[in-house]
Order: sequence, then structure tokens, then C-alpha cells
Amino acid sequence: MEQPLAPFSVCNLAAVNLASVADKTEKKVNYEQLKQTVQTGVRMQDNVIDATPYFLEENKVQALGERRVGLGVMGLHDLLIYCETEYGSEEGNKLVDEIFGVIATTAYRTSIELAKEKGSFPFLQGTSEEETNKLREAFINTGYMKDMPEDIREGVMKYGIRNSHLLTVAPTGSTGTMVGVSTGLEPYFSFSYYRSGRLGKFIEVKADIVNEYLEQHPDQDPDHLPEWFVTAMTMSPEAHADTQCIIQRWVDSSISKTVNAPRGYSVDQVEKVYQRLYRGGAKGGTVYVDGSRDSQVLTLKAEENEFDGEQTEFEFEEERKPRVVLMDTVHELDKTNVTIGSEVGDTCPVCRKGTVEDIGGCNTCTNCNAQLKCGL
Repeated sequence: MEQPLAPFSVCNLAAVNLASVADKTEKKVNYEQLKQTVQTGVRMQDNVIDATPYFLEENKVQALGERRVGLGVMGLHDLLIYCETEYGSEEGNKLVDEIFGVIATTAYRTSIELAKEKGSFPFLQGTSEEETNKLREAFINTGYMKDMPEDIREGVMKYGIRNSHLLTVAPTGSTGTMVGVSTGLEPYFSFSYYRSGRLGKFIEVKADIVNEYLEQHPDQDPDHLPEWFVTAMTMSPEAHADTQCIIQRWVDSSISKTVNAPRGYSVDQVEKVYQRLYRGGAKGGTVYVDGSRDSQVLTLKAEENEFDGEQTEFEFEEERKPRVVLMDTVHELDKTNVTIGSEVGDTCPVCRKGTVEDIGGCNTCTNCNAQLKCGL
């Protein structure tokens, strides 16, 4: 979960395509372009707050009071590849730290400039100058703000700041795939994989960046790419966690990140990864052990999502007509042949009463409203 919110808060998310700020010739980051993009993003998202028609008055009051935005990223792995730097390595983590440091400080300086132009977010304004100064002093002495450069802290004290929060890292699963770059801050799951989505059971995804590299290096063996073409499944879980913690230092909200672990990873090993995330300062985290669920969004082969136990068939001879009692209900099922599962048309595996239908992109029970499967 990348956005822990107060009651009635709303998400206002955007993402910088980091692949677009790569200087491919020099194999480095174009920091001036990155700064300009962040400045534009913050100003755009701040305008969205005022332009949004809010569903509830409480949403409007909260959104206008805190003016929270969440500027994130996609294409981080692409940028590292263009810089010929391995994701999760010591060199890679140093570069990631620099990138997100620039994003964070630029976003905060932009928000201070906006406060000069339009005023600070109202929840940081007291009824008197003394109360306002106390609120601002408390703001700059939070754990996150203590590590900010002194000019930013001084700017908040003098002018306030336009937005209570500025940064996050959302998954960008659909948008990143649509743009053709790595999603969120994740490394590529693989450079050729299958994605389970709304528009089909499996969608084969091939990373454009590999084809681009091979076109520029025709003698390169596609099965033996350079080390900076590391994938989520070849990285250690510890490397995943450490990269997330480095980025969290610069993100004032939380981060959506999956720590991929190989099949057979034990409960004790998973526990140690969560402890590592906690000690590293992460606000949240997800550890996913490959193959630990009946179906998963990303797989290396289409058939890996085929699981015989995903649906349970109850078949009886017609003349027997037995009573079927399941879980906590004693109601007889209308039919003796039923399919319990998460696919459209199945009987809900939670309440055993409703039918599964596609509602808003999620396979949802018509009786208990359980969301059983959503396309991401």
C-alpha cells in the first residue's frame, strides 16, 4: 500500500517516466530534464486538487485542507539499464539514491514556490502567527523533514508549503506496461513473461528495451545479456528490500514494492525479509513467494497459472439428488452440479451463495461482494 490516508483523504497519483530522462549517449541521468519534469508534475497535480469534482463534501474538505499529492515513477529499471548499472547492486543503489534525492528535493522546493504564489496548505495555517509558526516547526521536525536540506526546512518555516505530502511510488502496472517501461520502482519481472489481465487470460509481454539493445548490439547473444539486465526473479530478496529502503528515505508517503522470493522460501526467511524492511525504514512491504498462490499476475510461462485446484467441481448422479452443505451455510444449493471458483459464472467460494460476475474490472460475488480477482 503506497498511500496510507487519513479519513476521507483521496489519492492524487502521477508518475514520472524515468526512462525518458536517460542520456543514452553519455549513459547517465539528465538531471536537468528530471527536475523540469518533477516541477511540472507537482504543479499539475496541485491544479488537479482544485479541478476535481469530489463525490463527498468530506472528501473536498480533506483534499483542499491537506492538498496531498503523490508523484511517483515508472521506468526506473530502464533508466538504470541505459546507464549500464545493475539494479540492486551497490553502484545501482548509489545511483538510485541520487535520483530519488533529486526528485524529492525538487518536489519540495517546487511546493514551497507554490506556497509563495498561492499560499500554504490550510492545515498548516493557524489562527495566529504564533500558532502557524508552531505548526510549521512541528512539520519540519518530523523524521522525514529532519533529513531534508536546510534551505527546504527554512523555506517551510518562512513561506509554508503548498502540499502536505508530495511523493509516493504506486505500482503503475497497467500504465507502465502501456508505455512500454518497467512498472513503478520494480525491476523487470523478466524480459519476456505472461501477464494475467482484464482483456485476456494471458498477455505475453516482451520488454522493448531488450530489442532496442540488441538492435544497437547485433553481435550480442540475446541469451547472455550484460549484468545490468538483471530480473526480479534473479535478484535476491535482500537486494529487493535494500533498494526499497534506500528509496523510502526520499518518499514521504509509502511505496508499493514486491520483494520476489523463489519457490520454497520458508516462513522464517520471509520473516527475516520483513524485519530487514522494518529496520531499513520501509513504511510497508510485500513479500511474494513464487508459486505460493493458485494464480498470479506475472508468470514466466502461460501454463504456470493453470492450476487444477483453482475450481472445485461437485458432480453427482442425477438420481441420487443429495443435499450439498458447504462451510457455514445449511442452505441447499439449487443445483447438484456447481463450480466453486473465482471465474465469471462460478459460485462464490466465500459465501457459497452468489454468482461471480465482472464488476468494474474485478470478479465479484453478487451476494457477499467479495472481490475474488482483479485485473491489474
